[in-house]
Amino acid sequence: MTLADLLETVRRVEIKTNRLVNDTMVGAYLSHFKGRGMDFEELRDYIPGDDVRDIDWNVTYRMGRPFVKRFREERELGMVLAVDVSASGAFGSVRRSKRAFATEIAATLAFSAARSSDKVGLLAFTDQVELFVPPRKGRRQILRIIRELISLEPARKGTDIPAALTFLNHVLHRRSIVFLLTDFLHSFGGGSVSSGASGDVVQEIGLTNARHDLVCVHLHDPRESELPNAGLLTVEDAETGELLEIDSARETVRQTYAGVNAERIAALDRALRQAGVDTLRLNTAEDFAPTLQRFFETRRGRRRG
Repeated sequence: MTLADLLETVRRVEIKTNRLVNDTMVGAYLSHFKGRGMDFEELRDYIPGDDVRDIDWNVTYRMGRPFVKRFREERELGMVLAVDVSASGAFGSVRRSKRAFATEIAATLAFSAARSSDKVGLLAFTDQVELFVPPRKGRRQILRIIRELISLEPARKGTDIPAALTFLNHVLHRRSIVFLLTDFLHSFGGGSVSSGASGDVVQEIGLTNARHDLVCVHLHDPRESELPNAGLLTVEDAETGELLEIDSARETVRQTYAGVNAERIAALDRALRQAGVDTLRLNTAEDFAPTLQRFFETRRGRRRG
């Protein structure tokens, strides 16, 4: 892609996502996230009537008497878009690839945050950190994030979500809004998620959600759930290079494929509920803005309740 092509693509994404923000997103975003950030202010002795949830148990144990953490509301929040740019993102069976889909979603979220004068950063990851752009304000920062997501050529193909979240937990010193955009394809199988890589993902998602306001955005292509009747197919795993021949003309094969993937998504949903994290599933074949807006409205209603 030439520089002119890149700039034109960035411009198209900016126009499209800015329109979404103007029409639907900014109000929903502001209503839920503004003022949620809490910045640590002091540690003091417990006073009867203090919320017991504010007790710092480590300090209480060391000092032999109860202490509580006090916070002040931080009006300027930081948002980090943690975007999976592994090889599986190149797949797209309908309107666009998952990578392009993630770029549009990320740009919409970034412009929504910018309207609220919040800082926005980017973590692009595979099975390593490919790029980290620290949170900053301004349109130039948003355009840089879009440009990086469009032009970045990852050095690796795999996916390591726990490593990406561990990195964020080390570099983000203030509570932030973190949107994790990934397809979760290489994180969850169809069975238990209590051990191995899946267990690591659940644990790190839970830890990150305790430190920040984490939202998992599951990017889903409809072909990942259902095979077409297209005869003999050779399917390649983009991240591992593994080849598999499938006779999609056989109904039993299509049913088995759909069943395995339904089980995988069910395992993912169970694991994310276990981690206590809010999750949003977006389909590449559909417009994401209405779903995103409903999601924010639901969170706002739950917060008020």
